[in-house]
Amino acid sequence: MSLLITGSIGLDSVKTPLAEHHDLLGGSASYAAIAASFFTPVNLVGIVGDDFPKPYLDLYRKHGINLAGLEIAAGQTFRWSGEYEWNMNNRRTLSIALNVFEKFNPTLPAQYRNAPFVFLANISPQLQMHVLSQVEKPKFVVADTMDLWLEIAREALLELLKRIDCLILNESEARELMKEASLIKAGRGILKLGPKYVCIKKGEHGCLLFGEDLFFSAPAYPLEDIHDPTGAGDCFAGAFAGYLAKTGKVDPTTLRNAVIYGSVVASYNVEAFSLGRLQTLTPADIENRYQFFRKISHFELGGA
Repeated sequence: MSLLITGSIGLDSVKTPLAEHHDLLGGSASYAAIAASFFTPVNLVGIVGDDFPKPYLDLYRKHGINLAGLEIAAGQTFRWSGEYEWNMNNRRTLSIALNVFEKFNPTLPAQYRNAPFVFLANISPQLQMHVLSQVEKPKFVVADTMDLWLEIAREALLELLKRIDCLILNESEARELMKEASLIKAGRGILKLGPKYVCIKKGEHGCLLFGEDLFFSAPAYPLEDIHDPTGAGDCFAGAFAGYLAKTGKVDPTTLRNAVIYGSVVASYNVEAFSLGRLQTLTPADIENRYQFFRKISHFELGGA
């Protein structure tokens, strides 16, 4: 089944202790769409300026991403720059320029309106609801968020939670949303706000998945080579939603598998700047790492 994805599309400048690159393809929708495309057809909704590099449009097309919902407006594309510390966890935003993204108010193409699966990548909850309101009868809706919206758009976010099936957020955001130190209590508390499922990302420590009758604690894939963590969470969410759309099912087993496939694709993403590693990634690579992930995280009770 197809997957509708909306979010930001940008040009990033990223600096780490080892390297620095400019005008990289970025934005939550870019990472999510490319990641999801390994599993299912993607319909992309976003906006870029007339300065957006053609090779990036070609990359979307190479991955079979439908660009009927991509607006190319007069002006400059959204830009972000950031710098990472040695641990690759701490990141400092150096600059943000919304440019054409500031007036992003999409109207979905008719062919997008019957999308069975929807992923609302990290943009304002008001904009997420605007897009969702144009989808006729979605089967399953996943949304991502960030700490900024907890601070400046909390009421809108709470309204969004009543209209989605699964919320994805990181551990600090979960604690802030529920004012809880315990992630277990926070996850269960978020379920009471509306979504059927909650996925709390813990970075290099894996993630937690909550449902009414579901609790799954997944480790992170052990990484040796980290070049750029930018977009890892968006890749996780995109692959998670993409796998669900591929199967057309939402049940405990499928959700657990979606978490692992999301972790696998995200683990590849950090191996190069921007989406460089995903450009060379193959379905066989994903399956090989998925099977290895299963092997190293499996255990059985042994006899005395």
